[in-house]
Amino acid sequence: MIANPTHRTYTSLEAAYDYFNRELFGGTLPHCLITMQRHQGAYGYFSGDRFASLDNPKEVTDEIALNPATFATRTPTRILSTLVHEMVHLWQHHFGKPSRAAYHNKEWAAKMREVGLIPSDTGEPGGKETGQKVTHYLEEGGRFAKACSVYLAAGDAILYRDRAGDEQAVKTRKKKAASKTKYACPVCDLNAWAKPHVNLWCGDCQEPMEAEPPEEE
Repeated sequence: MIANPTHRTYTSLEAAYDYFNRELFGGTLPHCLITMQRHQGAYGYFSGDRFASLDNPKEVTDEIALNPATFATRTPTRILSTLVHEMVHLWQHHFGKPSRAAYHNKEWAAKMREVGLIPSDTGEPGGKETGQKVTHYLEEGGRFAKACSVYLAAGDAILYRDRAGDEQAVKTRKKKAASKTKYACPVCDLNAWAKPHVNLWCGDCQEPMEAEPPEEE
């Protein structure tokens, strides 16, 4: 018999949320509902005011979702960095000024840097810090990196990977992803698919279309 995996997983995620709330946000963030969602092409997402209590409809809470299908190819540090990425969206939802849905603006980017995550649309140094689709990389020696190292050393991160992310499935998805890239117009959100590294323009807006990395919204 193994310990209850539901209890272990969600208790672990709740503990991680509380820990990073204290260490990186001064304990200011409200509680939210953390879920595990298979969301194609996304490491995670934030949805403000997503749920209401059946007992009291006026009791409303936000959602932070993590995609377990991506856990097999990512380290616990990277998985927890997605949690904090979404916590920055939650912070902005309650204390800042979000732009249109899923848009990563300058205020969000500044808060990301403050907690030790560097926003980048490519996930690498030099990428755009704002836009519709923006991920991040870790600041070496930054606040998140230090806090996460302490947290993982305590052995409190208990996560279950989706076995659909095993080696063969990962190889298949990578091969498919390498042959087709999704592009989006930053103005009207028109989507198109083409080979990586091509130059596409939106005919209506006369704007260059942006290649989309794995999402963290």
